[in-house]
Amino acid sequence: MSDPLSRPRRLALQAIVFALALTMLNAASFSQEIVDSWRYTLRQPSEGWQNVTFDATDWTEGQGGFGTSDTPGSRVGTTWSTNNIWLRKSFDLEAIPENPALWMHHDEDAEVFINGQPVAKVKGFTSKYEMLPLPLEKRSTLKLGRNVLSVHCRQTTGGQFIDVHLVNGGSEPTLPIPARSTRPFQSELVTEWGAGVTAENAWTEYPRPQLVRENWTNLNGLWDYAITPVAEKEAPTEWTGQILVPFCLESKIGGVQRLLDGAEALWYRRSFDWTAKASKRQLLNFEAVDYRCEVFVNGKLVGGHTGGNTPFSLDVTNAVQDGANELVVRVEDETEKFQLRGKQTLNARGIWYTQVSGIWQTVWMEEVPTRSIEQLKIGSDANTGTITVRPIFTGSGKVRIVVRDGDVVVAEATGGKQTYRLEIVDAKLWSPASPHLYNIEVALLDSEGQTLDRVESYTGIRTVGKVKDADGQWRFTLNGDVLFHWGPLDQGWWPDGLLTPPSDEAMLFDIEWLKSAGFNMIRKHIKVEPRRYYYHCDRLGMLVWQDQVSGGTGRNNGWPEWTRLKPDPVDAEWPATQHQQFMNEFEEMIDGLENHPSIVVWTPFNEAWGQHQTVEIGRWTAKRDPSRLVNAASGGNFWPVGDIVDEHRYPHPGFPFELNIEGRFDDFIKVMGEFGGHGFPVQGHLWDSQRRNWGYGDIPKTEAEYKDRYTTSIRMLDELRAQGIAAGVYTQTTDVEGEVNGLMTYDRKVIKIPAQELAKLHEKLFEVVPVSSGEAKANNED
Repeated sequence: MSDPLSRPRRLALQAIVFALALTMLNAASFSQEIVDSWRYTLRQPSEGWQNVTFDATDWTEGQGGFGTSDTPGSRVGTTWSTNNIWLRKSFDLEAIPENPALWMHHDEDAEVFINGQPVAKVKGFTSKYEMLPLPLEKRSTLKLGRNVLSVHCRQTTGGQFIDVHLVNGGSEPTLPIPARSTRPFQSELVTEWGAGVTAENAWTEYPRPQLVRENWTNLNGLWDYAITPVAEKEAPTEWTGQILVPFCLESKIGGVQRLLDGAEALWYRRSFDWTAKASKRQLLNFEAVDYRCEVFVNGKLVGGHTGGNTPFSLDVTNAVQDGANELVVRVEDETEKFQLRGKQTLNARGIWYTQVSGIWQTVWMEEVPTRSIEQLKIGSDANTGTITVRPIFTGSGKVRIVVRDGDVVVAEATGGKQTYRLEIVDAKLWSPASPHLYNIEVALLDSEGQTLDRVESYTGIRTVGKVKDADGQWRFTLNGDVLFHWGPLDQGWWPDGLLTPPSDEAMLFDIEWLKSAGFNMIRKHIKVEPRRYYYHCDRLGMLVWQDQVSGGTGRNNGWPEWTRLKPDPVDAEWPATQHQQFMNEFEEMIDGLENHPSIVVWTPFNEAWGQHQTVEIGRWTAKRDPSRLVNAASGGNFWPVGDIVDEHRYPHPGFPFELNIEGRFDDFIKVMGEFGGHGFPVQGHLWDSQRRNWGYGDIPKTEAEYKDRYTTSIRMLDELRAQGIAAGVYTQTTDVEGEVNGLMTYDRKVIKIPAQELAKLHEKLFEVVPVSSGEAKANNED
C-alpha cells in the first residue's frame, strides 16, 4: 500500500513525534528536590525584598508550610497567624523543566516572584494544593544553578496557609510531612515575680494548708532532665541539662522551653539527703504532674499516677536510705488524646494555649508516724453554728480535736474514728464581707494519751443554698442571705510559668486585685490551682466556682455537637475506660478541695467539651457533695440536672428566656456563665506583637471606647439581674497568649481599668432583691 502522506509531510510529522517524545523524556527525567526551609518575616520588609541580592539573614528560619493547623489541606511546619507574611527560599536547578509550574496552596492574596521577577498573583484561597503553570513569558526567569523564590501572602480572618514549590507540571510532587517544631513560642513577656525566681526561692511555701505538719522537706529546685523515645523504659545514662522544678518543660522559668511529643518520654533526676527515723514512714508528695508518671527511688519503682491536675502521695519508706538518695521520675504526656488537658493544645492558637508537660507543682517529702492522720473531712452549718470534723487515720487510737478562734479555744472533742459535730457559741460566719476562719488542731493519741501525730487545719462556718425571690426566680444564698455572684472567668495562666504561677505572691496578687475591683467570686476555668490558691480565697473571702478539667479529642470525638440551651441536647459517647478516668480525676479534685469554704459550685462540663453522661455525672456530683451547688454544663448542652442553667454570650450578656419551653428552666438558677471578652491590646505587653491578637467583637480604637463597652455590659447585666439572672462571669482576669480580653495584661503590669473604678461600676449588682418566704433550700452535708 502506498504512503498516503507525502515525504515532506511525513518527515514533519516524525519530527513532531520526536519532539514530543523528547519533551516527555525531559519531563520524566526532571526531578526537583523539595526545599522546605525558608526565611520569613512578619513585618513589612524594605524595598527590593524579593530580589536575589537582598540580604534576608536577619529574617527568621522556618519550615514550610506556614499557617494554622486547622486550615483544610494544610501541612503546617511553622505557625503563621498574622495578617501578612513574606517568605524567601533558594533552590538549585540542574536542568530547566519543560513545563515549569508552581505547586501551591494559598490564602486570600498571594504574590510569587522568581529571581526578583513576578511570576504569579492569585486572589482568594484554596483548600488544597493546586498546579499553577508558569506562563510562557515567565519561564525565562528560571536559570541553571541557584534560584530564589519569594512570596508575599495576606490573610485577615479564619484559618490560613501558604506554601509554594517549583515543580514540573507533568507530575504532582510528594511533599514531606513537616517535622513538628520542638520549641514553643518564646515570648519576651515576663512578670515581675517570674523575673525574680531562682533555684533557691522556687515555691518554698508549705503546699498543703489544710493538713499542716511541721516536719517536711521541699524538693523544688534544679533537677536533671532528658527526653527519650516513649518506648524507652530504662533511665537515661546521659542527661540533657537542668530544669527548674516545679515549672514545666515548656515554660520560660523552667529554663528548657521544649515541647514534648506523645512519642517521647520526659525524665527527671535529682539527689537528696535523708535520715530516716525508726517507726516512721517516709512519704513523697507530688502536687501535680502532667500527665502519666512513674517514680523511682534508688532504682526501685515506688509508684506512679495518672492525671495531670491533682496531688498524690507515695510511701517510699522501703526505698529511701540514710545519706544520699536518687529520685527519678518518668513522664508521658499525649496532649489532645482523650486525657484531661483543659486549655492545652499541640498548636497554640485562639482560646487554646501552650501545652504543659511534666512536674508543674511542688515536690516534697514528709515523715509521719506509722499510725498517722491521713485526711480530715471538714464541714460546717451556719444555721446551727457548728463545725463537723471527720478524721481519717491509719491504725487504732483516738483523736483530740481543738477549735480555736485566734488563740481562744471555742470547742473541743475527743474520741475514735467518727464524725464530730462541734457547736461554736456565737459563731462568726464566713462570707466575702467577713471571711472569718477558725483554726483546728487534731492530734492522734495512743492508749496512754500520748501524741502520735498532730496536724493543723482551719475552716469557715457557712452554708451554701438557693431561694426563690418575690417573682419566683431562684437566687444564690450564703448563710441564708441572697448574694449575687459576680466574678471573672479566670484561666490561671502565666506568660513565664504557663500553668504554674511564678510564685505564691504572684498568685495572691490576682486574687487581691479582683477583690479590690469589686468582685466576690472567681470562676476557676478548666484548671485546678495549687492548694494554696484556695487557702488565699478562704482567708480573703472570695467565692470560687470550680470547673473540672476538660478532656476528649474535639468535636464528634469525645465532644458532642454544641447546642447550648436548646431542647433535646445530645451527649458524647465515651469509652468506658476513659469515662472511668474522668471520674477518677473528678473525684480526686473534689476530695482534695472540698474542705475549702470558698468553693461554692462544682462545674463538671464547659461548652460541651467532653460532655458525656451529663445526667449521671450531675447526679453523682450532687450526691458526692451535697453542701455545694452543681452547674452541670456551663454554657454547654443543658440537661435537667444540678442547680443551674448557664448561658454564654459574647460580647454583651443576654439570656435565651424564649427557650424556657414548658418551664424547662423553672427549677434552676439562671446565670450568665460567660460574657464580655472586650479586647484591648497594650503595646509592649503582648505575648506576640506580630500575631493577630483578638478579643470578642472588633478591637476598640481607643481606651475610652473599651471602657464604654465594659460599662454597657455591666448595665445590661444589671437589667438581666432584674429579670432573674443570679450571677455573672466576665471574660476575663488577664490577657492570655493571643487573647487580649483581660482586665489586665498577661504580664500583670498594666491594669486596663483601675480597680476602684471597677468597684464603683459593680456596686449596682449587689443591691438587694426581695425574696418570698418558705422557698429557701440550703445545701448541707448529711
